[in-house]
Amino acid sequence: MERNVKVVYQKDRKKKLIVLLCLLLLSLVLFFFSLFVGSASLSFSDMFFGLFGSGENATIRIMQQIRLPRLLAAFFAGAGLAISGLIMQTTLGNIMASPSTLGVSQAAVFGANLAMILLAGGSASFGSNTSAVFSTYNPYVVSLMAFLFSAGSTLLILALGRIKGFSPSALVLAGIALGVIWNAGTTLLEYFATDIGLSAMVMWSFGDLSRATWTGDLLLVIVVLIGLIAFYLLSWRYNALLSGDSYAESLGVKVKLLRFFSLLYASLITALVVSFFGIIGFVGIICPHLMKRFLGSDHRILVPASFFSGSILLVLSDTFARTIGRGASLPVGAITALIGAPFFLGILFTTKGGKEE
Repeated sequence: MERNVKVVYQKDRKKKLIVLLCLLLLSLVLFFFSLFVGSASLSFSDMFFGLFGSGENATIRIMQQIRLPRLLAAFFAGAGLAISGLIMQTTLGNIMASPSTLGVSQAAVFGANLAMILLAGGSASFGSNTSAVFSTYNPYVVSLMAFLFSAGSTLLILALGRIKGFSPSALVLAGIALGVIWNAGTTLLEYFATDIGLSAMVMWSFGDLSRATWTGDLLLVIVVLIGLIAFYLLSWRYNALLSGDSYAESLGVKVKLLRFFSLLYASLITALVVSFFGIIGFVGIICPHLMKRFLGSDHRILVPASFFSGSILLVLSDTFARTIGRGASLPVGAITALIGAPFFLGILFTTKGGKEE
């Protein structure tokens, strides 16, 4: 009997590893395929040689300065949002938790817009100074403000849960309420902004990967990869947390510290993505749920699986956004919302008592 259980476990683990390998290969194939898809009328050979610095200057610029950094941003932004959503769902014990539903994205938007409009990203400029709004604002100050507000919103949710003893569902409702407050604050900023400042805010918050730069990509890659490694190393603790705080503590898990670090770092990833590219919703709720349906609840598999599935979703969405516009790139945030909203409703209708049917 024991041997049969061991054989079944090994077969199941092998199957999951094969699925994980397929996700890795698919994400890489889609990444390189998307490099050669776009609205520009270029031949495959021109794009291929342009990618390596040969050919016309315009082609080289398109491949090296536009498409490659944009797809790199899509790959790691999607991966970061997916693992952030997974960790938020696990640490809060709620299947509908994500950077969007917990108000983290909205808080990051408010903080970033506050830095961009009132402080011009650190240049302390007011009025209709076009260069201050569009050119001289410091993206790292914007990212810092986005992180501070998103982290503060996360800590406030945790404080409410600790003081009032909120249930997991109530925590999500509290996050939605905070999201509404942050949206109201953003609306007030829009009301008092100048025309140019308002244009910058609206354009910035669309969820657009065209603003990707090599410097921003490098920071995003570092932060997301550190998160991937850290969350993977903590996988057994997350598995223990699935059985409840008491059970996890009996195994030596410092639940409060784990929850604090996990939500804080997930907020950092979300803040970076939002501050660089605007709101890209539902990636953090779609990908973890799909991986749980197919691979179970073992975070040793779920963390890397969510990472690759998030990259696949956002690369596909961005490729679609670049090609359907016929020369104009559509906001990728709108594409993920169109996909994610029906999925979110599906979760609501297949959930009973806080658990998926």
